[in-house]
Amino acid sequence: MKKCASKRKTLNKDMQRHLGRIFVMSGPSGSGKTTLHRKLLLDKKLSHFLVKTVSATTRKKRVGEEHGKHYLFLTEKDFLQRIKKGYFLEWQKVFTDYYGTPKAQAEKLLKSGKSILLCIDVKGAKVVFKNFKSAVGIFIKAPSFKALKQRLVRRGTETKKAMERRLATARREMKEARRYSHVVVNDNVQRAVQEIKRIVNQELGMR
Repeated sequence: MKKCASKRKTLNKDMQRHLGRIFVMSGPSGSGKTTLHRKLLLDKKLSHFLVKTVSATTRKKRVGEEHGKHYLFLTEKDFLQRIKKGYFLEWQKVFTDYYGTPKAQAEKLLKSGKSILLCIDVKGAKVVFKNFKSAVGIFIKAPSFKALKQRLVRRGTETKKAMERRLATARREMKEARRYSHVVVNDNVQRAVQEIKRIVNQELGMR
């Protein structure tokens, strides 16, 4: 009996070791988190064990985007119906649109031993941290609030009112950095990518 119990414990440890981890990247608009997320997923070494899930959204498709590749583009009605059915691992309404991470897709990847790199807002991150205790939080910051504002202005996509709303939201979100295991200042994209790669390798026990 003791041998059987010991064997089960060993098997459980092996299963836990081979399950993937969730890495959550968050940061305010203008922090550069989306750019970092994209570059990390293109890294050849990381791509063997770190992957993305295809998020769902109700926002309009942008030029060059494909349904099922960049996002699952849903109507608001369809998105809300899926919420009721428990389709999402996490979901949030960000400004005027809904975003969510499909649960089944994420669970399948984790069980296969792949780790997931999520790029989500602080509210969605709270849900993931609550349900996945082993999730690793990486908060992305701009060098300063002034730099953050300048980045948003350079985009040229915001009305004055929308800009003020994003900046107010950014101030609130930056207070959430303390909830994350790691904070990376994105003052240089390549340096920030290398820092996140170091964090991922460290958390996964790799060199």
